[in-house]
Amino acid sequence: MSDQRPYASLLAKGEDRRQRILAVAQRLLTRNGWRNTTLGQIAKEAGVTPAGLLHHFESKEQLLHAVIDARDAYDDARAELTGDIIEQLEKVAERFLEAPELIGTFAVLRMENLDPGAPLHERFLTRERLSVHLVAENIRRGQRAGLYRTDLDPAVKAVEIIAFLNGIEASWLLDPSIPLTEVFGEYTRSLARQLARPSVP
Repeated sequence: MSDQRPYASLLAKGEDRRQRILAVAQRLLTRNGWRNTTLGQIAKEAGVTPAGLLHHFESKEQLLHAVIDARDAYDDARAELTGDIIEQLEKVAERFLEAPELIGTFAVLRMENLDPGAPLHERFLTRERLSVHLVAENIRRGQRAGLYRTDLDPAVKAVEIIAFLNGIEASWLLDPSIPLTEVFGEYTRSLARQLARPSVP
């Protein structure tokens, strides 16, 4: 049997290089945006040749998608889609503080891709709609279980919740000194009061 260790070592080095390129891309994209960031700049700061970068990412658009994939994987690993919406929101502030670079890159790319002709527009639009749908379904489950009021529209409330998350994300990136945990706490307490079924006298 041939020794597989050299091959495994090459794979590990390749993965390390790929992760380094992604980390640099996240930093530069957050600072400069995708329009003002070139593959050459990313390659230089990551310590690889342009050809080396293209070995891992065939185009700038593929690299942009990989950056968003990293944020999605981070969120998916921590999300409990069937859990209580209030409990889920209470944990979001922790995720902001754990991975500010992912939050920053995602926010910048989202704003840069509002135009329908932008390369990531459809992906961000699909993701936004899915987020609203999942939150609305969570509220509907609470309504069916008798936990939440039934006289509010889950779809409308879901848009409000996602809008809060997008807004606090941008505000915190602009001014990291804002009391993020306290703001999330106040919002979730207010939301819990809005969703709660009125007590029967």
